[in-house]
Amino acid sequence: MTYCVAMCLDEGLVCLSDSRTNAGVDHINTFRKMTVFERAGDRVLVLMSAGNLAITQAVINILREHAAVQDRDSLWNAPTLFECARLVGETIRGVYRQDAEALKQFGVDFNASFILCGQIGDEPPRLFNIYAAGNFIEASVDTPYFQIGESKYGKPIIDRVVSARTSLDEAAKCALISMDSTIRSNLSVGLPLDLLIYRRDELRVARHLNVDWDNPYFDMIHKEWGANLRKVFEALPDPDWSRWPGEDAAASRIEVVTASVARSSEA
Repeated sequence: MTYCVAMCLDEGLVCLSDSRTNAGVDHINTFRKMTVFERAGDRVLVLMSAGNLAITQAVINILREHAAVQDRDSLWNAPTLFECARLVGETIRGVYRQDAEALKQFGVDFNASFILCGQIGDEPPRLFNIYAAGNFIEASVDTPYFQIGESKYGKPIIDRVVSARTSLDEAAKCALISMDSTIRSNLSVGLPLDLLIYRRDELRVARHLNVDWDNPYFDMIHKEWGANLRKVFEALPDPDWSRWPGEDAAASRIEVVTASVARSSEA
């Protein structure tokens, strides 16, 4: 399993992915899940993947091969991010037509999902979530981020913190906290990480960093976030049950249900 998150903000884009893939607790490997297509001054595209590694690698390799051929529809000449998302979706469907039946015979699901984001020319930065069927949705002001893979552990902090107005630095911090929470709760997600930051209208990658345990900032987040969560938890008062409204009514309902069950048993 893996975890990837991307945020489309007023200031630009923040993307973060892990690099762990596994086939059991004793077979863990590292593969990068982030692919960057960059032509400075023209476009920056970031593609992140989750799911069956053979399927996602096939999709990415086909996209790369098509991008290397002149006079062919590709990520290099698509006029908009929407058209790029459509190309990725068509490529997923092509891999499905080729491999899905054979995978089914071996009991393997066709499992693949992608996040595509970036900016082309004068259009604003955009963010898409592309599904295994090749269809996709686009992020909005109300929902400025997408996650794929093992997303549930890292979602609460993003929901509480991130909006379209969040700065790139704050969004990067939030993404790293989200990843740390996921790593702590799921062994199938792990370091090293790929962190990419893109500033609106620059049409070049601002930062693309590899984050491992020797990274002092991520190490600080890993230690301080957990410690401060415990402090906040301990600072909250314990419940005063005597002041909870409706306690007597709830108890009486329990007694009625218990008595009713008892009578049914006797009958």
